[in-house]
Amino acid sequence: MKTALILNGPNLNLLGTREPTVYGTHTLDDVKALCDAACASHGFALDFRQSNHEGELVEWLHEAGRLQAAGQLAGVILNAGAYTHTSVALHDAIKGTGVTLIELHISNVHAREPFRHHSFISPAAKAVMAGFGVQGYALAVAGLAGLK
Repeated sequence: MKTALILNGPNLNLLGTREPTVYGTHTLDDVKALCDAACASHGFALDFRQSNHEGELVEWLHEAGRLQAAGQLAGVILNAGAYTHTSVALHDAIKGTGVTLIELHISNVHAREPFRHHSFISPAAKAVMAGFGVQGYALAVAGLAGLK
């Protein structure tokens, strides 16, 4: 059974209390439960992680590249949070490892502040999802399953 690695970046640990009008009231634990169910229905094991530290996300992407090369990983779903708009390092880690990656955003970043309209992740991603709320995670798992 292959694993789906779901990575969450900075401030996503605040889901449920951070700007509920933008991000909703579901917590990160709720999102993990949603992802667990979605992965089970698509035959994936789930590895679900969150970090507020860019370097840790980079290290996890390096690990993901090794696991995918070994045939153990289906791919990565990455909600990079604010690092989406600032991190060349994440872009380079995705490109450098060749890992299959879906970029995910809970909100529609294109309907928000102009600085959120640019992504350093998108050019390295296989697909981009935005604006479906936390349900976007389940949709991204289904998308990852469709890439097999």
